Amino acid sequence: MGLFEAAASRGISSPSATAELDRHTSRPRREGRHRTAERRLLQGVLLADVLGILAPVGAVCAAAGQPQPLLVAALAGASWLVVSAAKNRYSRDELGASGAVMPVVQDWLTMVGVLAVICVVARIEVATAVCVLALVPCLTLTVLRRKLVHRYVLAVRRRAQALRRVLIVGEAGAVDVVLAELAHRTDHEYVVVGSCLIGDEAIDAAVPVPARLPSDGDALEGELDGETVLRCAAELDADLVFVAPGHRMSAARVRRLAWAVHDEGRDLAILPGLLDVSRHRVRLAKAAGLTVLHIAPAARRGLPVLLKEATDRVGALLLLMLLAPVFVLVAAAIRLTSAGPVFYWQTRVGRDLMPFRMWKFRTMVVTADRMRAALEAANEHDGAMFKIRQDPRVTRAGRVLRRFSLDELPQLFNVLAGHMSLVGPRPPLPEEVERYDGTELRRLTVKPGLTGLWQVSGRSDLSWDETVALDLSYVDNWSYARDIDVLVRTLRAVVDGRGAY
Repeated sequence: MGLFEAAASRGISSPSATAELDRHTSRPRREGRHRTAERRLLQGVLLADVLGILAPVGAVCAAAGQPQPLLVAALAGASWLVVSAAKNRYSRDELGASGAVMPVVQDWLTMVGVLAVICVVARIEVATAVCVLALVPCLTLTVLRRKLVHRYVLAVRRRAQALRRVLIVGEAGAVDVVLAELAHRTDHEYVVVGSCLIGDEAIDAAVPVPARLPSDGDALEGELDGETVLRCAAELDADLVFVAPGHRMSAARVRRLAWAVHDEGRDLAILPGLLDVSRHRVRLAKAAGLTVLHIAPAARRGLPVLLKEATDRVGALLLLMLLAPVFVLVAAAIRLTSAGPVFYWQTRVGRDLMPFRMWKFRTMVVTADRMRAALEAANEHDGAMFKIRQDPRVTRAGRVLRRFSLDELPQLFNVLAGHMSLVGPRPPLPEEVERYDGTELRRLTVKPGLTGLWQVSGRSDLSWDETVALDLSYVDNWSYARDIDVLVRTLRAVVDGRGAY
């Protein structure tokens, strides 16, 4: 899929239409309109944050008979805004970032510490338990606010609004890679309106190329690069210049190009050529004038991993205890509607290719495994998975169980036994693993999960490549905070039921 086909999903029907995006207004007027919208969004966020801490803190402190409740509420509000601002939570990038929970928790803990120091220094007497209780609503409301703002920003971008018009500079091969990656998703703020290519090679995508840069840029010391790129940016009304990596784009050439672009008042970004690396794994450093980009390895040991293991075991045990009545009801429904056992088990492949017995509630007829060969031609899924939307082997009760993912509850026993995790890649069948290549085998370097990015992103509606990409993203960028986020999103995915069959 070309980038402009992806752009079409944002209301842009063709390259020519993209080139005319917002052309009915001038660049200064469009930027002014975007700044006004961003300013209003920021004002709403600030108001929500202030009210979300002033009201509960003032009300709880007053109800508990604490002295100076208004002063405590004002100090709490000021502390919250200062901490959030210090961590750039109100910047454009952060306002459009995902609604992850852990950054809010970290900010909240910092704010509690700051407020405690202020109260001690100012000699304001307030009961610790009352103060913490009064601050809890702020945590909940801020998490909700972040998620709502994130959804709003995504909806605006998908309507082809609040987008940044991008001109890509680089060699043909590098430009094609950037275009292909941007085309995969529409939740980012970039729409490519053209390219300024280095050399004479052609690109595959139908993107306007109003000018080209010479291949021997080092010899020219980049003198003409800036003029050419700025002329292209003005012609296409681009707000941002992307520089794609390549051996013809030397550091000296990029430096001179950055001077020209910045002096003109436009923005420039360098694409380092990395794919699907979370920000928490990236660290910038300086060495002899060079900018060094350190990429941390995926976490495989240490305190976060121990915390994950403890969460898996304790969480599985608690869920089994809480859901015991559901187990009884599901078992009764299976026995009353079809002949055969309540539980069904399959051999699945876990971490480091270790097989294990995975348990589920039976949702198919007893002879389902023997019937699969006859149904291979009806497989609706590409790649290694076998899925049929209207599988004739599924029982009446089984369709309900699959719709709400109740059939997977017995996997909590696998989590308790250490075969699986609460969050991880989908557990594959041995015959699927036999077809894996080296890239797909990397999914098995961690424990498979009861839920995961696959389950909360569309499940069986996803293609095989999308499933693998999500699992690899989880394996490479795992963090405890990401697990918590997936668990929260799982509740919504279960209710939604999309892709469950």
